[in-house]
Amino acid sequence: MDNSSHSIKIIQKGMHIGAQVEGIDLSKNIDQSTFKIIEDAFVEHEVLFFRNQQITSDHQIKFAENFGELSIHPFSPNSEKIPELIIFDNNEDNPPFGTDCWHSDETFRDTPPMATMLHGLIIPEIGGDTVFTSMTASYEGLSDKMKHFISGLECIHDFKPFRALFGNDEKSKIELRYFEDLYPPVSHPVVSKHPISGKPVLFVNPQFSVRIKGMAESESRTLLNQLFEQAKIPEFQFRHQWAVDTVVIWDNRSVQHYAVHDYFPARRKLNRVTIKGEKVLPFSETNDLRLIKDNKSPLPDQSKVSHGGHIPKRPLARNPVKS
Repeated sequence: MDNSSHSIKIIQKGMHIGAQVEGIDLSKNIDQSTFKIIEDAFVEHEVLFFRNQQITSDHQIKFAENFGELSIHPFSPNSEKIPELIIFDNNEDNPPFGTDCWHSDETFRDTPPMATMLHGLIIPEIGGDTVFTSMTASYEGLSDKMKHFISGLECIHDFKPFRALFGNDEKSKIELRYFEDLYPPVSHPVVSKHPISGKPVLFVNPQFSVRIKGMAESESRTLLNQLFEQAKIPEFQFRHQWAVDTVVIWDNRSVQHYAVHDYFPARRKLNRVTIKGEKVLPFSETNDLRLIKDNKSPLPDQSKVSHGGHIPKRPLARNPVKS
């Protein structure tokens, strides 16, 4: 296959998120004009997937480096030879951990990753899908009053799920304090600004977001729980069904995902690399809204809802047929 801008094809698969890329071979070099098409589609569709890519981990890394420098996860099962490469090899003896929860990757960092890429190597016959949700669409699904209320708020993020990796003995406590010093709680805007599209993003997730700054614990928990519900709305989602040699990359700046653990105890193996990001930008209601031309809610305007033809009816009786 010739990797050229003439052969590549972007096929939208979800209404608000998700597209398939065809006419590309990730084992070969990609020129700048072809990569620009992929990059633009990445920002527009937020999740891209490539089928039938018989690639090595070196190919995966080389393709990912087109997007930027790779990062090393401090807690994941990294390859001993290539620390940037994470190997998720889950089965009956090594159950999956911590990914069956809506989240953006590593928001406990001061500069969370801009993107994550997975390559499917061993896929169970049934189950093991990954569900993605657009937090751009999730934000637009909020009422105007809620958007105004959360504008300017900041949220504290912490590596809380990984605290389970540390024991209670003194050595483990020392190790935990080391990582607490390395990754102290950080604050990110509740509504972030995508650095390329400029669109507002709802940037809180139940895995790492722990508290809204300046709020009482009860107020913060109530608000966060309400905002977490936005990721669960099916209209904002795309469910990806894995196959061997499928590659998926998603925009961690505007996407959350949930790895469905329904395949256990079957085996599922994927290789992951993560691309470094930058400081999370706040979205300003007053300044940034003027830059967004297509800033419309993905849900119907309530004033125009026709209820799909449903109307209240009194009990109906069939008229008897006269012989």
